[in-house]
Amino acid sequence: MKLFFFVAIVIASFSIFAQVTDKETDLRKLRNDSIDGWKRGGMFTLAFSQVSLSNWAAGGENSFSGNSVVNSFANYKKDKITWDNNLDLGYGIMKQGSQNIRKTDDKIDFSSKFGRKLTPSSFVAALFNFKSQFMPGYNYPNDSIAISKFMAPGYMLFAAGYDYKKKDFLSLFFAPVTGKMTIVNDATLSNAGAFGVEPAVYDAVDSTLILTAGKRTRLEFGGYFKGAFTKDIMTNVKLTTKLELFSNYLKTPQNIDVYWETAIGMKVNKYISVTIGTTLVYDDDIMIELKDAAGNITGSGPRTQFKEVFGLGFSYKF
Repeated sequence: MKLFFFVAIVIASFSIFAQVTDKETDLRKLRNDSIDGWKRGGMFTLAFSQVSLSNWAAGGENSFSGNSVVNSFANYKKDKITWDNNLDLGYGIMKQGSQNIRKTDDKIDFSSKFGRKLTPSSFVAALFNFKSQFMPGYNYPNDSIAISKFMAPGYMLFAAGYDYKKKDFLSLFFAPVTGKMTIVNDATLSNAGAFGVEPAVYDAVDSTLILTAGKRTRLEFGGYFKGAFTKDIMTNVKLTTKLELFSNYLKTPQNIDVYWETAIGMKVNKYISVTIGTTLVYDDDIMIELKDAAGNITGSGPRTQFKEVFGLGFSYKF
């Protein structure tokens, strides 16, 4: 199912992008720079890696992996009004030896920020952000019980505050008034209290009998900061990084939720690129299994999460 899902995205993406000629690209550029105030664009990247072995004396296993990323934006700027919209999607799979196909990357991240100018570089602004994933995730090698799904978790954030902008490459957004909703739209996960929601209450005698089901949502109120930087740091090399911080005023405000994402894109030619991406996450409401040296589970607790993705493959800028 995962392989079919990934291949379907790839085929659909190629069929769409194959219809865009250089002439159409030029027309898009003219339209983006027109007086309607909108500027649109993005990047699609597709990378593959494959190893095939036959009678290989040094040992090893056949493997295949693929990763696709879409980064797109649609920004409006006219008079005193700005409206920035960004959609980042990512999905990756891997198959090694006789193992089943495993997911290596899965991301949905949409952000929309509306601002009204106060000074040439400052705005009063409101922001909406949504994060989730496409497919179920598993704690491998156990691939029978999902530990995450689409909208389990899902995160929605609403923030109002002050936005400082430096041209088109730097934004610093401060929001003292922020509401954050964590959604766990899965009965098994919500009953277990996954991702910080209130767990189910079980009968003291019959531990399988649920007296009160786990809550599907968790609401937080606090302060939020988002810094975003995008710039060509040298010829054909672009650095993009964003840092999000959130403090819950109502519970342990000193424990800051952190989401820090960085990507470096290097263009080899018009269609070939190298991408390196990292994501660091810390949320003390997300419990990670703790294991000893022998691999035995000893408990659970909040931990710093880190992901790195490297890709060399096809890219298309639109």
